[in-house]
Amino acid sequence: MPREIITLQAGQCGNSVGQQFWEQLCREHGINRDGNLEDFATEGGDRKDVFFYQSDDTRYIPRAILLDLEPRVLNGIQTSAYKNIYNPENFYIHKDGTGAGNNWGMGYSMGEQVQEEILDMIDREADGSDSLEGFMMLHSIAGGTGSGLGSFMLERLNDRFPKKLIQTYSVFGEGDVVVQPYNSMLSMRRLTQNADSVVVLDNGALSKIAADRLHVQAPSFQQTNQLVSTVMSASTTTLRYPGYMHNDLVGIVASLIPTPRCHFLMTSYTPFSGESVEQARQVRKTTVLDVMRRLLQPKSRMVSTNPSKKSCYMSILNIIQGEADPTDVHKSLLRIRERRLATFIPWGPASIQVALTRKSPYIQSPHRVSGLMLANHTGIATLFKRMVTQYNTLRKRNAFLEPYKREAPFRDGLGEFDEAKEVVQSLIDEYEAAEDPNYLTKEDPPADEDDDKRVA
Repeated sequence: MPREIITLQAGQCGNSVGQQFWEQLCREHGINRDGNLEDFATEGGDRKDVFFYQSDDTRYIPRAILLDLEPRVLNGIQTSAYKNIYNPENFYIHKDGTGAGNNWGMGYSMGEQVQEEILDMIDREADGSDSLEGFMMLHSIAGGTGSGLGSFMLERLNDRFPKKLIQTYSVFGEGDVVVQPYNSMLSMRRLTQNADSVVVLDNGALSKIAADRLHVQAPSFQQTNQLVSTVMSASTTTLRYPGYMHNDLVGIVASLIPTPRCHFLMTSYTPFSGESVEQARQVRKTTVLDVMRRLLQPKSRMVSTNPSKKSCYMSILNIIQGEADPTDVHKSLLRIRERRLATFIPWGPASIQVALTRKSPYIQSPHRVSGLMLANHTGIATLFKRMVTQYNTLRKRNAFLEPYKREAPFRDGLGEFDEAKEVVQSLIDEYEAAEDPNYLTKEDPPADEDDDKRVA
């Protein structure tokens, strides 16, 4: 029985990434621009109903809810080539269309005003599912809508669906938003306390990959969003082309997250090939070992971290697509262990889990094997430290705080900021403590873990 997943796209970044994600899924499952199956899409074995449902006229409609406080990106989707696949009732654009002005507080307050309408859409989608497994949220944490409205929706989803999984694909910014450290800090508190799993994608690292791998020196948002949608489609292949393991979201999340707090995952993908860039099309020989070694290289990671000597992996899941033989996988794992290419936590099993999955039969790939790594690595704490440093720089001067003070969450003072910083600091401490061999024998859980909605 399929375990359905409802996708929420919040803000400009979330909807741009979501648009490319759905187009990619349609190509992989042989669904045309109107939502009908192509004549050649006759091979079974895929589960379309995890992400799509069929309308009365048998068209495939994404289980997606598209939210934005300004109309530009959603209007673009409604006039795009794939405009007919979406359910028009699942678009929410704020009636004033003013956006959130890169202000977390404004996005959050607007969420409170419009929650009835949005929750109504979510309830309708949830009631239309036979066996809902959870939610996937796509957003950026740097601006106003993705961070503020996204944070508000995470809290509401928790209250309304306490037993459903919540996974987010969160783009961490390296952009030109001056108040980004404030927005990121406030969003991080919700991602820590209200999500089960957060796939961290870092704009800086994505631009670097585009420059190194695709040979695009100044990548556009569309090109970096394409990288994100490639990762998303690869990370959901085991749900859509099920095998005997990792064929639902719970199975993937449970295998990667040893303690509730440490649920921030980094990703690597190889080999990338640029659609329009000649140099990126150099077809290399891709063996399973080649792909698995490349996934472990720091330059393949989609997060910019500065790991210390003590940093180590808590868990790794490699999703290998294509012509991979289990004996090749076994040999590759032995080789990686012999060469010590991955350092694991001293208190847990030092093993790389591997899921073999088939590729879409409808897309011609230049590579025999491709791979995605989902990893829980203690080095991600350095990304959060950088965030705290940027936040402290602005906060000690009380810079740019006036627009926040006008919004409802800050009417009674700026305590919201201090609480958020405390949660992020405690998360950093937790990741650093996990590098210690005595981690499991320590008595004290994090001081504020009682506030985490997902611990139970």
